[in-house]
Amino acid sequence: MIPGMAIPGDPEDDSEDCLNLNIWTPACDGEQRPVMVFIHGGSFVTGTGASIIYRGDRLVRRGDVVVVTINYRLGALGFLAHRALRDADGQVGNYGLMDQVAALEWVRENIAGFGGDPENVTLFGESAGSIGIAALLGAPSARGLFQRAILESGPVYVEGSAEAEEVGDELCGLLGIHEPDRARLEQIPAGDLVTAVAEIQARPEKTDRIELPFIPVVDGSFITEHPFEALGAGAMSGLELLIGTNKDEMTMFAFADPKVSTMDRDGLIAWGERSMPELPAAELVAAYEVARSNRGEPIDAPALWMAIGADRVFRWPSLQIAARHHRAGSPAFVYLFTQETPVFGGILGSCHALELPFVFGTIADENVARFAGGSPEADALSEVMMDAWISFARTGNPSTDVLGQWPAWTPEERETMVFGPALGVQPNPRGQELAIFAERLPFPTK
Repeated sequence: MIPGMAIPGDPEDDSEDCLNLNIWTPACDGEQRPVMVFIHGGSFVTGTGASIIYRGDRLVRRGDVVVVTINYRLGALGFLAHRALRDADGQVGNYGLMDQVAALEWVRENIAGFGGDPENVTLFGESAGSIGIAALLGAPSARGLFQRAILESGPVYVEGSAEAEEVGDELCGLLGIHEPDRARLEQIPAGDLVTAVAEIQARPEKTDRIELPFIPVVDGSFITEHPFEALGAGAMSGLELLIGTNKDEMTMFAFADPKVSTMDRDGLIAWGERSMPELPAAELVAAYEVARSNRGEPIDAPALWMAIGADRVFRWPSLQIAARHHRAGSPAFVYLFTQETPVFGGILGSCHALELPFVFGTIADENVARFAGGSPEADALSEVMMDAWISFARTGNPSTDVLGQWPAWTPEERETMVFGPALGVQPNPRGQELAIFAERLPFPTK
């Protein structure tokens, strides 16, 4: 959900001619190998499937799989949901998601020529890429195009048409368009749209919540219902799901926001009351203080903001997806990534996106190793994670010889695979502080 990291060697060119994809395969030999299709993150406004971090060659060599990374329209070109753009079928916004569906359709029609099995496709993504996959769970046109899904640090975040139009109106105002219609909007140069989106992103940041100017919209046509409702109704029945988050998701956001570093305990409680009115802020802060003290972790206000935010924005919404999928009778496997990065003296911890080079095995790349913490231990963890992701793509179960049995998650036991220094299955990790979420925002019971 943060802008794509600048990695030396990544492509730097921007172009509207972006609907392309990259394929890594052991051979174009007619074999039917598992296919892993990755969707990149970047807040729906930046990023590329051609990043060095997402290179698929190591997964291919290790697991005899086919890896595909895709691009899709971003920013206003991909997600502007203004009423003036609604078509005859009621579709508006979600153009970037339509690109993702188009890429999956291309894979279905063509991947056999690259040694892949079109009937064994695992869709995986991180951050905005994961949010997009979660949104596709409520899109009828995506059903049947993939058999498994891996959601990394990106739960369900969608909005209604009215909410999306507020951003559209703001964008039109910045462009000087006070009575927008489709023809006028379609004539805006792409460069002007990019500039206007940048202005929206540069608005004074709110410490209260993480804001994304463009997210998928439930338009009633392409996305016909909220993904939670679709999951609960069994729309993806039979689809195997692997989902998880990183322990310190919010550190990068705090790192870029000076208001967090100056926050005191009273300010933290006031933030909680504003941004999470459904939760008892003072009680929540006290619970985190006790739980973190018991583990010897910092309990100053900025540290608590990051810990509470990670659970509220990422962890608990992800577990809600797992719970709904489980209630619909389909398996969900849950992980928590706890490996920490050494950059900036280690203050980022297990930050957002850190798991990616471990999943792709790109931690050995000289431009990535510093961030990923190149070491024998990190290399070993990367091999374990690659094998788990490959096993899931091949069989629908991420268990491996090294990991042992990775049990499917249930709301009662919440057995979770922890990837980090303490590798292995844990029941309900960090459950002490999550108890308030369970009480106030419970999992569905039917």
